[in-house]
Amino acid sequence: MESVWSSRASEDFEAFEKTLKRYFKSHIEKLCNMPPRRHMKLGLPFFVENVTAQARLVYLEDGGFIKIIRCFSTHKEYEKWYNSFR
Repeated sequence: MESVWSSRASEDFEAFEKTLKRYFKSHIEKLCNMPPRRHMKLGLPFFVENVTAQARLVYLEDGGFIKIIRCFSTHKEYEKWYNSFR
């Protein structure tokens, strides 16, 4: 599989420090080689991956592509975004 980034995910990623970027790249490579794991609740079509204890990666599987929707450096940012769907 190949990864495709949304413009918002690219902006999120570029704001991260070098070490966190490395963690995200590693997880995205892993996702491209393995099928998606944890589906989000509330009937949302997204999958979520824990990159670190705090950082989260939100994505969709679309045919042969992994579309990166958002990248979060803290759980608080992720939770705020997630709760916007309630």
